[in-house]
Amino acid sequence: MEKSDIGHHISQQYNTELDELRNRVLAMGGLAEKQIADAVTALIDADHDLAEHVIDTDYQVNAMEVGIDEECTQVLARRQPAASDLRLIVAVIKTITDLERIGDQAEKVARMGLRLAEEERPKDNYIELHNMGKLVQEMLNHALDAFARMDVEAAIKVAHQDLTVDNQYESIMRQHITHMMEDPRSIARSLDVMWASRALERIGDHSRNISEYVIYLVKGKDVRHISLEQMKKEALDTDY
Repeated sequence: MEKSDIGHHISQQYNTELDELRNRVLAMGGLAEKQIADAVTALIDADHDLAEHVIDTDYQVNAMEVGIDEECTQVLARRQPAASDLRLIVAVIKTITDLERIGDQAEKVARMGLRLAEEERPKDNYIELHNMGKLVQEMLNHALDAFARMDVEAAIKVAHQDLTVDNQYESIMRQHITHMMEDPRSIARSLDVMWASRALERIGDHSRNISEYVIYLVKGKDVRHISLEQMKKEALDTDY
């Protein structure tokens, strides 16, 4: 079943319901993207108000997850979808779960921003977190774009980006472990940076998950827990 066959039915109402589900997922994804951007900006700029805004509005992401999940349940009950339509519903349910968790991680970054605002700021003003935050925001944007276009190749590129995020995370961890060993006075600040970087790394993981659901949706193949090379082989298998 190719992507052009997904979501086309005799019933126009059914088409509308599936299109609405996809649109609601993308809207939720857009809110999660903004949460990431605001959380990182709040941390870099020591912006208390923006950090508090991210924390206070996390409920919106949670509410969107509940609403979309309820709509999926209704579609399952009304339409009893099979084949590619069932894969779409499953992919939506899994995607909104990851988006909700991305919102949770953005809230953690904002909370670390509040803590770091009270600490002496380094000369580089947390440039490593800025760069990592920009990359994971791009990852989520690309994953959502792959979902919107049902683009398998774009989904694979997100998985590639996740390797870069993992490398950045490991670099930050090594750097701040060294700082704590050399200067015990830096321990509190370094721990907060490490927690923030961990939250950003998890956002990258969740974005990769979303890209894997795109491959499942289009190809009907579960590419979780396999190597990147295996994923590419499964996703780009033209014999399917």
